[in-house]
Amino acid sequence: MSKRMFVMLAVLCLSLPMWGCVSMGTFEKKEKEATDLTKNLQELQQKQADLSRENADLKAKVAELTGDLADICLVRDRLVESTKGLVGSLKSTADEKNQKILELMQRINELEKENTRMKDDIVNIRKVKEEEVKKVSSTLEEMTERMKEQIAKGDLTIRELRGKLTVDMKASVLFDSGKADVKPEGVLVLNKMIDTFKSLKGKVIRIEGHTDNKPISGHLALRYPTNWELSAARAINVTRFLEAQGVDPHILSAVAYGEFQPKPEANNATEEGRASNRRIEIILVPKD
Repeated sequence: MSKRMFVMLAVLCLSLPMWGCVSMGTFEKKEKEATDLTKNLQELQQKQADLSRENADLKAKVAELTGDLADICLVRDRLVESTKGLVGSLKSTADEKNQKILELMQRINELEKENTRMKDDIVNIRKVKEEEVKKVSSTLEEMTERMKEQIAKGDLTIRELRGKLTVDMKASVLFDSGKADVKPEGVLVLNKMIDTFKSLKGKVIRIEGHTDNKPISGHLALRYPTNWELSAARAINVTRFLEAQGVDPHILSAVAYGEFQPKPEANNATEEGRASNRRIEIILVPKD
């Protein structure tokens, strides 16, 4: 420091007695404090600016989220309304299905009762059938014993199938050739069946007339133009004979088949086959 400067400072100090004399260290300290305060102020201002920007960003974010929330609430409200309708629809559907389930359960209950009733009916029917089979078997045994002579000759067969008993007689046992009146020998054969037929219970008797396929010819055709008439006359005459002997006419019927129901095993191309097809069948079947 120059001498002149020193003198000036000394004079300044002496001329300013009220201010006092500030040392250089104190000045520098104050100057540093001022500098630090300025720096702190700048830093605070910068921080304030940063916070202001961050605040603005947050406000923008809040606004955006608020908008999203409003949209979500709108969607929620719509879903609530839709759900109300859906709940109502589901309730209606549930009520309808519950009603159908109730109806089905009632129907199932009715069917179970019906099935039980049918099972009981089946048991009863089986009992009746068993009784019928026993009766038919008994009748079969009785008829077989009564007709054993004709069975032995091959003129007559007796068979039973599913409760139906059939007496199959060659036409020659009952009728002369070309005739429909029962001959004396045939009367003896039929008389062996009368007692059995009179004692039948729950049965009907069907007399069937059958012929071979040879056409009716000569003077016989004047009375029986076709095999229909011959088979019908023979069946009716046997039926009338049984009635005359006391068999209940309400259980009797006559049927004519002519040549149109040959036996499966009898061939009309042979004399033996034709003889087998010329027959009277007396069939015992249960009443309807």
